[in-house]
Amino acid sequence: MATTPGIGPEPTGPIFVLGSASPARLRILRSAGVEPVVRVSEVDEDALLDRLPASTPPEVVVAELARAKAEAVAALPEIADAATGGRAVVIIGCDSMLHLDDRLLGKPHTPERAADQWTQMRGRSARLLTGHHLIRLDRPATAGGTGSTTIHFADADDDVVARYVASGEPLQVAGAFTLDGLGGWLVERIEGDPSSVIGIGLPLVRTLLQEVGLSVAEFWTH
Repeated sequence: MATTPGIGPEPTGPIFVLGSASPARLRILRSAGVEPVVRVSEVDEDALLDRLPASTPPEVVVAELARAKAEAVAALPEIADAATGGRAVVIIGCDSMLHLDDRLLGKPHTPERAADQWTQMRGRSARLLTGHHLIRLDRPATAGGTGSTTIHFADADDDVVARYVASGEPLQVAGAFTLDGLGGWLVERIEGDPSSVIGIGLPLVRTLLQEVGLSVAEFWTH
């Protein structure tokens, strides 16, 4: 992955910066014809969450996390410098959390928390919220939005939950599940955009690009 202002699929083409370390988000963009530059923000998510009022709507919480990540990446010197080269430069920040029983569930991090979340989730439905924040640097503009998809979870038995948790997959993903991995076996169906559940909503990103004066087709590499 290139690390200088001369980055991107074409020497004069636009630059799409993904402000995330998520392999799933990178995979979605690549399969959809976009080769992003990856830069990871150093945003302290827990500290930001602590600063938000308890009454903050869940859709706003994930949107604020996405905004903080995008802004942190936009401030990186090599990204800011790229905007002076005459090329369109956009940064996208994303954050996902599961909304269940009026609570937002992020990455469980530990097997104990993952198992506890699955005990609460199985056989039920919840909303996976993914906040998106896009910043255009060459002609300063921003756009943001939150995708909401209803997830209907299978009523998995204790053994299946234990084996899933032991795999390690749910520990570092929002809501303790994936749609495109082992967790896909434990999802009965969804209502909404599957790409948003995996981590970045292609329909919403297309709309955000339009709002800042760009077409997604400008970023296609094939």
